[in-house]
Amino acid sequence: MLEGAIYHVTSQIDHGAMALSGDEVKQMFLDFVEKAKTKFGFELWNFTVMDNHIHFLIKPDKDVSLSKIMQWIKCNFAKKWNKAHDTKGHLWGERFHSRIIKDENDFERTSKYIDENPVKAKLVKEAKDWKFGGLFHKVRGIIGLIEETVYGERFFQSPSGFAFSVSPG
Repeated sequence: MLEGAIYHVTSQIDHGAMALSGDEVKQMFLDFVEKAKTKFGFELWNFTVMDNHIHFLIKPDKDVSLSKIMQWIKCNFAKKWNKAHDTKGHLWGERFHSRIIKDENDFERTSKYIDENPVKAKLVKEAKDWKFGGLFHKVRGIIGLIEETVYGERFFQSPSGFAFSVSPG
């Protein structure tokens, strides 16, 4: 893990099952994400929760492990999901995948990719209408999960040391 880096994180449900189907389940997952923000400390710049996978643009706080964040969210959600469905065992497939965002262009491109997931899946016509995505929150000024920006943009240090700004959408 690289301190100060923003990561694109993805994680899939085991065998591509649609275990995150339904508004209540997606909201339950996001409730765990919000609890994790308080417990661990991280900035969530974008996200989407699909029926069988999730995407985050996430920046862990100093001395906070991305692995611990993801482990806590996925493990606690799986326990609650298993209890609600009277089942046991693995819910998630592999651990998770992550890559470091290199610069502002990479951030914008990845954020757009995340936003467009529900459109590509034909769940909504416009990305801003996906209730379980960051763009929905940004457009409506819903803070808590997504980071609030100061004067319309936020500055980051990229892994290569290049400073870049990120506008809210």
